[in-house]
Parts: sequence; C-alpha cells; structure tokens
Amino acid sequence: MSTPPPDLSGFNFDRPGDLPAWIRPPKKRPKWPYIVAVVIVLFVIIGLVAPKEQKDTPTQAADKSTAPTSASAATTTSSAAPSPTPEKPLAVAPVADKVENAAPANAALAKLNALAVKGRAPKTGYDRAQFGQAWTDDVNVESGHNGCDTRNDILRRDLTATKVKPGSKGCAVTSGTLADPYTGKTIAFTRGESSSSAVQIDHVVALSDAWQKGAQQLSAEQRRDFANDPRNLQATDGPTNQKKGDGDAATWLVPNTSYRCTYVSRQIDVKALYKLWVTQAEKDAMVRVLTSCGATPPPAPTTSSAAPRPTRTSTATPAPAYTSPPTTREYVPAPAPAYTPPAPAVGGGEPFYANCDEARAAGAAPILAGEPGYRLKLDRNKDGVACESS
Repeated sequence: MSTPPPDLSGFNFDRPGDLPAWIRPPKKRPKWPYIVAVVIVLFVIIGLVAPKEQKDTPTQAADKSTAPTSASAATTTSSAAPSPTPEKPLAVAPVADKVENAAPANAALAKLNALAVKGRAPKTGYDRAQFGQAWTDDVNVESGHNGCDTRNDILRRDLTATKVKPGSKGCAVTSGTLADPYTGKTIAFTRGESSSSAVQIDHVVALSDAWQKGAQQLSAEQRRDFANDPRNLQATDGPTNQKKGDGDAATWLVPNTSYRCTYVSRQIDVKALYKLWVTQAEKDAMVRVLTSCGATPPPAPTTSSAAPRPTRTSTATPAPAYTSPPTTREYVPAPAPAYTPPAPAVGGGEPFYANCDEARAAGAAPILAGEPGYRLKLDRNKDGVACESS
C-alpha cells in the first residue's frame, strides 16, 4: 500500500526560512574558500621560482638593470625596426712608412746602391695584358684572394671615412676622403661613372718602366703579382697620375716635395723586391732626393794624379867621326847615239817624213838633183811637196 504525498498546500514557498527543514532547498556554498586556495597556490609558486632568479650571472643582472622600467619604454623598444648587422670589414695592407730623416734615407740609399745599373731595354712587346687582368684578386700578395678586387683594397687602405656598398661583403667603397700624398690636397671620393676617376690608383713603379728594366724576364705570375702588390700601389689625384705616365725618378717626381723621399724609397723597395734595375740617370736623381732628407751621399770618386814620369838623365851623344866625302869624278857626257836612217818604205823608194823639219833633221838629200829643197812624200802614190832649202 503506497504512502500518499504530504499535503504542502499550507506552506509559503516564497519564504524558504518559514519552511520546515525537511522541505527547505539546499544552501549555496560560499566562493571565498576557493579564492583563498588559489592565492595560496600562487604564493607557493612564486616562492619556488624566486630562488632560481637570484642565481642569474652578473652579466644578466647588468642587462636587466638596463632594461626599460616603464611600459611606454618597453612598447617603444619592441616597436623599433631591427638594425641591419654591419658587414665585417676586410683587412687592408699596411701603409708605407714615411722617409723623413737620415736613418731611413740611408737605409734606402744602401738598398739603391745594391741595384744593378743598366740602360733601358727595348719596349718591344709591352702591353698592359703582360701584367694580367687589371685589379685581379687572383694574386699571391697581401690582400690577394680576399674576395675583393685590388682597386677597392687600396681605396679602403688609403681613404678615410669610407662607406662600403651593402651586400658587397665589405669590399666596394662608395665614398670616402683621400689625403693625397702626391699633391698634399684633400680629395672627396664618390663612386660613380663620372666621379670615380677623381681618385686613381698609381703604380709607384710604372708597368712600362718595369718592362724596360727587367720585368720581361719575370714569369706571368710574377708580373701579375707586381701589378697588384699593395707596396707598389697608391691612391692619388687622377690628373696627377695621368701626368706621370710611365716616368721614372729621372723624368718625374711627385709635386709634394715633402713626400719625395718616401716615394723614391718605395720605388727602390719594389725594384729590389722584383729584381729590377735602374738607369744611371734614374739612380742619380734618387741619390739627390735621398740626400735632401739627410742621407749621406756616396763619396765622390777621387781622381788620382798621374804618376810623375821617371826623369831620364840625358847623355850627350858623341859626334860621329869625320868621314871625307867621296872623290868626285869629272863629268863626261855620254856620246850621242849614231844616226840610224829611217828604214825605207815597204816596196822601196824614198823614205816618208812627217814634215820638212823631220826631213832636214834626218839629213835627207834632195830627192831630185838640181831642185831647190827637198821633196816630202806624204803619200807614196802622190807627188811629194817640195820643202824650201835650208
């Protein structure tokens, strides 16, 4: 038999507090215990992490101290565009030492005196191609095989405040300033089709000059090194380089007189390195330049006075003994040759005479008795001509 449901008609469900306990709805649990538990857990986590942060290195601490402390600074840093990483600059060869006093000038002079002195060889066969491709990196000298051509290697060495083309691996110089040692001028360089020639690279010992003074005997590889050796290269004013041409020290010197000793010393170093020679006029010019910087000039050749000839004591030659002249004989004229009459003409008859004088001289008698004179036979077939009697 089922139990009938209780009668709830007399209860006011709008007021749960007035309802009997067995019919009241369950009470809602408070949320604060959960909140407290969460806060406690956070403190525990912070306590575990804090000791690890204290073990940071001094470098990390220094980095943190320089970090932005305000929200605006952090926002600004994060929004800034990252700066490009600068390309690593390529190494350059050292600049030549200056020669300005006696010690280096004398050292250069000693090296000059060790060079051979000869005349110029013929220029026959010279061509720029004899010294390899211009500004090639395929050489066995300093800065060779560094991934950059020789011209830009020298520009990076001799120019200041240089800027390099991005993406060229630190090679191509786009601008810079040259303190030109040849002229003493300051030249602004800007890379460009019409502006690059303002700064040119000079061969301190010109290629043509080297060809006429021993480079013909070098190998092709040695000539290629010679043309790209930083010791033989100098960035300078373009027009000045054009005026130099292939002149040596006897025909051309840098306009800046304070650099002439260094310039001549560099020429001597290069010629000694590659076993080239100098002409006598070239050597004389180099000696004059180095002497002006304090070098001791070589002693002048002493002209030895001629040794006096030995004095000979002259001995009087005795007069020859008198010899009497030979006895003269009395002059006797040679007898006149006997007269030989002319041979008779062929076939007989009277002789022929060239003229009357010849007939008389021959003592010819009159041809016909009783005629006054002689008869001259001019032609045996004709009558003769009578000559007057003598």
